Amino acid sequence: MHHVITIVAAPEAVPALPDTARSFRSTIESVQPIEWLADHACDIFFEPKNQDTLKDIREAVHNTLADVPADAFIQPVAKRRKRMLVADMDSTIIGQESLDEIADAVGIGPQITAITERAMRGEMDFETALKERIELLKGFPEAKLQSILDERITLNPGAETLLATMLKNNARAVLVSGGFTLFTQAIAERLGFDAHYGNRFIMEDGAITGVAEPILGQDAKLATLRQEAADNGIDLTEVIAVGDGANDLSMLKAAGVGVAYHAKPIVACEAAARINHGDLTTLLYFQGYRQDEFVTPNK
Repeated sequence: MHHVITIVAAPEAVPALPDTARSFRSTIESVQPIEWLADHACDIFFEPKNQDTLKDIREAVHNTLADVPADAFIQPVAKRRKRMLVADMDSTIIGQESLDEIADAVGIGPQITAITERAMRGEMDFETALKERIELLKGFPEAKLQSILDERITLNPGAETLLATMLKNNARAVLVSGGFTLFTQAIAERLGFDAHYGNRFIMEDGAITGVAEPILGQDAKLATLRQEAADNGIDLTEVIAVGDGANDLSMLKAAGVGVAYHAKPIVACEAAARINHGDLTTLLYFQGYRQDEFVTPNK
């Protein structure tokens, strides 16, 4: 089966990328020329003799790039360009943890952030962590949530291009978050996601009093991915999923390609692909898109 190594270099590694790519090509005895997707991204196609050879190549790539600011991924060429994107929101599509931003606004940021970090590292279950954080946020005015969204929430680099490019190429895009629908709806509308899923605040007298059941956590994210794929006639091998926290692991493992994005160690270790240096457009390079195929808001 034909495979491809995609290498995406951080700016400081770009000058060395041609030599690195040629070295890989020689090591794996590739007979095809290097295909440049951009000045900082390339594909190297090859056909491993067997699974042991493929394992050795994966180890070689990992070891060679261990101290190099570049992301690399090896995968079969077949079904490389995906028909559906399933993305986490907090610290993946957006640069913040939305509940942490609410907490910071009321002066209890460190307390909430500590719980968030434990949950994202897998040190406590997500449902318990969410309930504990909402308990601390009881009484926060509903009217102020919009200002949190407007003033504190920003998109991660490459998010707009990732969505615009995949949507232009007829992929379905789904936002699934352990955060709240007030935020997922706004981000989904801004970027053009086809569907969004999140948790719901319980409000009384214009203030947060709790979180509605059932809570959307790790199992629900997995179920959403599977249901969205089934409803749209998309095989799981044709899904690319991206996230950063422990509650994303199940959906990352179920997708054809699961990508850990600047993720917690437990996620980075277990996901099929990792982005440690690049922005979200790295997901496009992993799918074989060239930079001149990218769709950006000003085009």
